[in-house]
Amino acid sequence: MNRNRFSDAEIPYKILHKFGLTQEMIGDLPTHALSQIAEGYRSPVLPIKFTDEQGNIYRSRTRFSLYRTEDNRVDVLFYPQLQQACLDKFSEENRNKLQCDKAVIDTMTTADGKDIQAFLQIDKGTQQVIYIPTPVIGRNLQVIAYEFHLSNAELNCLRNGNPLTILADDDTITVGVDLNEPTGIRICAGDERKWSAEVKKDWEKYNYGCFGCWTMDEEGNLDYTPEEAYTDEMWEEMRRKGESRKSQVTTPKL
Repeated sequence: MNRNRFSDAEIPYKILHKFGLTQEMIGDLPTHALSQIAEGYRSPVLPIKFTDEQGNIYRSRTRFSLYRTEDNRVDVLFYPQLQQACLDKFSEENRNKLQCDKAVIDTMTTADGKDIQAFLQIDKGTQQVIYIPTPVIGRNLQVIAYEFHLSNAELNCLRNGNPLTILADDDTITVGVDLNEPTGIRICAGDERKWSAEVKKDWEKYNYGCFGCWTMDEEGNLDYTPEEAYTDEMWEEMRRKGESRKSQVTTPKL
């Protein structure tokens, strides 16, 4: 599957709607999430609901991504949330690393049955094992090595899935392989402890859109509330945010 750019008109909303994700819900996702979906990357973990032929209703959570078929249609791939990752085929050493949220290099069987060497890691959101072929991450690591003048030993540290803390222009930064990032590499200010504990600030408790609001609970779960179902707290927070934006607008001088 090649990664392509997808326009809004190409998104198969009918398929997503069958799983309880309406066009309004998708459109109300924050800009950073929509941009990643449009680039073919995985969506945030979203709540879905579907009904089987017997009328039974099922609820779950999943990521999804768009892909273009050979006949140029755009379809959807789902990455459902699992109770726990299946790590039986990995060595004890690699199982331990994966359970500690580290990336490992191992053999992976692709959808067409080919065995390849890849970086693998557990996606915390779905508990699925995700992978990227080693040449892709290897190339990005070479760029990082050149940019920060890393030694072979430091580069090997990154290849082994371990975060590396270095000094860059008198600032302490930590670099590490993170397959949840678009480039497969994450850089943060601070030491390894901060890198390991870093939580993205892309989401707030209330994330308002045009038709409703995506809310994130303390465990990081996202749920959608249409505007007509807003609570008093949600209305008050929207009013507060609106006033905050107004106060940041400077009055032009005449």
